[in-house]
Amino acid sequence: MKLATLRNGRPDGHLVVLSADLAHYVSAGRVAPTLQAALDDWESLSPALSELAARLDAGAIAGQPFDPAQALAPLPRAYQWIDGAGYLNHLERVRSLKGSKDAELQSARPLLYQGGSDSLVAPTDPILVPDADLALDFEAEIAVIIGPVPMGATRAQASAAIRLVTVCNDVSLRRLVLDDLQNGFGFFHAKPATSFAPIVATPVSLGPAWRDDRLHLQLRIEVNGTLIGQPDAGADMHFDFADLIVEATRTRSLGAGTIIGGGTVSNRHDESLPIKRDGIGFACIAEARTVEKLKYGRARTPFLKPGDVVRIGAVDAAGKSVFGDIAQRVALP
Repeated sequence: MKLATLRNGRPDGHLVVLSADLAHYVSAGRVAPTLQAALDDWESLSPALSELAARLDAGAIAGQPFDPAQALAPLPRAYQWIDGAGYLNHLERVRSLKGSKDAELQSARPLLYQGGSDSLVAPTDPILVPDADLALDFEAEIAVIIGPVPMGATRAQASAAIRLVTVCNDVSLRRLVLDDLQNGFGFFHAKPATSFAPIVATPVSLGPAWRDDRLHLQLRIEVNGTLIGQPDAGADMHFDFADLIVEATRTRSLGAGTIIGGGTVSNRHDESLPIKRDGIGFACIAEARTVEKLKYGRARTPFLKPGDVVRIGAVDAAGKSVFGDIAQRVALP
């Protein structure tokens, strides 16, 4: 089952159910008006949503054409957004960046930070930056949306709580990272609003691509039409989503609708940009620049600037976007 939230002039939008090919949708309003409402009563409402999807696919009900430009973030505002560091290779590559600390590279327990969740960005809305000189970077990630999880959850409880899967862009202002880390409270100004793909999918609908609490699909990332990366999200993920949820519940319970990010997807390789058609590349600019400094003595890939267009999507073996693409232009307010 795949779901989306369409614009309707209200902050939380309107929940719809999509066909398997993502071409059409039907309103889910009679079951749940919003995705948060569905998550609040998932056990009783998800069967009805699944039935809607089945009827749409069978042609028993007529659907309307789905336009990703009409989609908001699946949860336009969430009770909680927690980003984790599931890929140690990403931490190893960026630890040389100004403000990073070797002590933060933990292999026994994942790092987490709590981001802003009151205004999550639609997949085709612009990335707004207050200043063009803040070293704007994208970070392509997999994210899950969960049901309620108790404090001190087991791995089994954490895994069972995963309701939906999607892709996000954890936007970063690299020039502000040092200030945030030095203030002792962690990221704030360096992490503006996060963008999300238009579609969320249940783990079972992803088939073999979802296993071991990981998404085994390639992320395809382009900047201004140039391929930057196509890493495998299932490979080199040291901490899976169950690990991240367990760590998040070490001192608190988590409510239905909490979003957990897996961290910047990162595979081990020795490539630099530009990459070949079958290359792996990078899911953020900071990693590409770190490799360039090691290889060439200087970073060659620029950070994003106003007018640049970033496209991020998870693709299947046929190259089809599974959650729809995040496609955003960088702009000043």
